[in-house]
Amino acid sequence: MLSGHLTVLIGTTKGAFLISGGRDRSGWAVSGPMCDGWPINHMAGDPATGTLWAGGGGDWHGAGVWRSDDDGLSWQVVRLTKGTMDDWAANDPDFAQMIGWTAAPLPFGDMFSQIWSLCFAHGLLYAGTKPAGLLVSRNGGASWQRVQGLTAHPSADSWQPGAAGLVLHTIVPHPSDPQRLWVGISAAGVFATEDGGQTWERRNRLSNEEACPEPGHPAAPRDGETGHCVHNMMRAPGDRDLLYQQNHVGVWRSPNGGRSWDHISGGLPSTFGFPIRVHPRDPNTLWTLPLNSDMAGRFPPDAAAAVWRSRDGGASWQDLRTGLPQQSCFFTVLRQAMAGDSREPAGLYFGTNSGSVFASLDEGDSWQEIARHLPTILSVEVLEQR
Repeated sequence: MLSGHLTVLIGTTKGAFLISGGRDRSGWAVSGPMCDGWPINHMAGDPATGTLWAGGGGDWHGAGVWRSDDDGLSWQVVRLTKGTMDDWAANDPDFAQMIGWTAAPLPFGDMFSQIWSLCFAHGLLYAGTKPAGLLVSRNGGASWQRVQGLTAHPSADSWQPGAAGLVLHTIVPHPSDPQRLWVGISAAGVFATEDGGQTWERRNRLSNEEACPEPGHPAAPRDGETGHCVHNMMRAPGDRDLLYQQNHVGVWRSPNGGRSWDHISGGLPSTFGFPIRVHPRDPNTLWTLPLNSDMAGRFPPDAAAAVWRSRDGGASWQDLRTGLPQQSCFFTVLRQAMAGDSREPAGLYFGTNSGSVFASLDEGDSWQEIARHLPTILSVEVLEQR
């Protein structure tokens, strides 16, 4: 990748894809599938070197992280846990030879089945797993260690799975302090460390309980805490630890690094959705993509797609529809399938379970479809080469 180029990283159920927009975010070109067709739940990149990582796997492959140092032309996988194919190969020499299998032990046995999230920050590569756990690599993904402080959290025995299982899907680094990190787990909530992962604090406390949705949903807030099924979370730019999250029930804002949360869904057509995005320079501008509900199909309200934007930290919301389908639109946008760039004006990108990628180069005012007919899109990230 050349300096100044922008690449959209797409994880799908049938491998990784790259969508190149060059320096001027135009002439979009799709390449892929990559990573031998593995399900890829999430991707990350290093803007300084162009190194790419793709994490995924499942019951068949086991869990692993792929790496490319040549703009996606070639990939190498570090397998972390075993899958069904290992059991087959162990009992079938012909099959083992066909797939190049060896009996070498894998570092985490059958401890987890998938990598669900990746984050590269401060020279460290983090990975979230299913079932929920956190790994860290200090050598670019060549070897991994468990972050035992999170695994040993006193609440771990009480963590409950969401519909997709018990997954650590969101990793949020502090921009300047490598000791500080937030993670989101469905359905255990938000956890934060301020000592490099040795100890963790669970941070789900409500600050405006009277403003929350009516109780009754299993994932709704109760007992003075947000619903523990956090779907996605992002830190706002600036010196304050301002966090936003899209929860299973509502959009939330924390002015203090998750120590308390304010409900800010008023004005949105639904409290249910998956992704959230914050402006790269303005901490009060954010976007979300509401779906009708978890029980009514999980598609845009009235089958008309809209991204909703707030310019005042969630006090009010505006629907953005230009260029998005407004009739018979039944797609879903998953929790990791919305990303943004740092250009001026800021760009936004989201992918659908029907295989389309939409981009806005004007902060959501208008949209264009830059790819279609891809496999089910699980994640979208952006790499801006320095």
